[in-house]
Amino acid sequence: MTNAATFIDPTSGQSFPLDGSLWRAPNGNPLLVSDLAGITRADIDSTCRSIWRYAKALPVPITKPISLGEGCTPLINFQSDGFELELKLEWFSPTGSFKDRGASVLMSFLNQQGIREVVEDSSGNAGAAISAYGAAAGMDVTILVPAYTQSTKVGQSRAYGSKVVLIPGEREDTSAAAIEMAAQTFYASHNWHPMFLHGTKSLGYEIWEDLGFNAPDNIVMPVSEGSSLLGCYIAFKELMRAGELERMPRLFAIQPENCATLHHALSGTTQAQYLPTVAEGTAVKNPTRLQTMVEAVRNTNGGSVAISEQEIIATSKGLATAGIFTEPSSAQAYAGAKQLIREGQISRSDKTVVILTGTGLKSPSAYAE
Repeated sequence: MTNAATFIDPTSGQSFPLDGSLWRAPNGNPLLVSDLAGITRADIDSTCRSIWRYAKALPVPITKPISLGEGCTPLINFQSDGFELELKLEWFSPTGSFKDRGASVLMSFLNQQGIREVVEDSSGNAGAAISAYGAAAGMDVTILVPAYTQSTKVGQSRAYGSKVVLIPGEREDTSAAAIEMAAQTFYASHNWHPMFLHGTKSLGYEIWEDLGFNAPDNIVMPVSEGSSLLGCYIAFKELMRAGELERMPRLFAIQPENCATLHHALSGTTQAQYLPTVAEGTAVKNPTRLQTMVEAVRNTNGGSVAISEQEIIATSKGLATAGIFTEPSSAQAYAGAKQLIREGQISRSDKTVVILTGTGLKSPSAYAE
């Protein structure tokens, strides 16, 4: 296998060149990038303190990366409540969330393609990331957000110079509005564009390097559209192809009970009722790549947990009193890891990494309330 890559529609098998201006297949299906050979530890640029240390793992060479120092986030050992876990603190990213990984690669790719104006829809964190990296690239950026989005997240995108439009209704209405705008402005979607996943896959490569070039037994993460889940899945598959690993870590998806579409898909049930959740960053009813996420969890012998609102709030407070100030959407991952251990799905002796995707500074009203 070589690193010659194409966009591919995994449903039809049809492929498209990477130099096109596609964000989805002509038939409306989401695209992925064809399987890559992966890299070895010798391919890491150890002089680079960002995700671009793994640049050789990308589908195409990027001559001028748009980078703000994203990646290389801390992995800390955390012991509390009788549990010992490794926490990956992704809020050390420039805009305060792991979405910077995907935004850096996606916006670098689009900039290299000569695209100068983009639109994105977001519940907050992705919009901030696309705004920041768009500003760094000198692009014109429009961000569509649900009208209920916290003012701090809206303000962050506006501070970067983006035009922010509040869309009434639910999260899905915001996506529909962005797709409509995509007829005139390129849709730099963190949910649709496959290059975003090749930014978030740096999370998997980084965990591997953090652990001395080994895979953990388990990775537990909050999941909505699945960019961290699929990014890790892609990364560890590449590391196995490159001969760096002999096994995959088990991938576990954590979602709020009030909006747990992937959890129900994995269990063969349906969500009876969708309700508002304090974990608003994971409130997605119809994820773009639902079946691909199901396959990623099942193919790694992973699983999922749905967490109650009370437990999300209690866990957010508990982590904060231990010095870990993360947004509720992230705190649910820690709650999920503890539940998985209590249920026996994960052993206490396992090496388990919990990804905390965003800072508590993103959700001041949740803590104030």
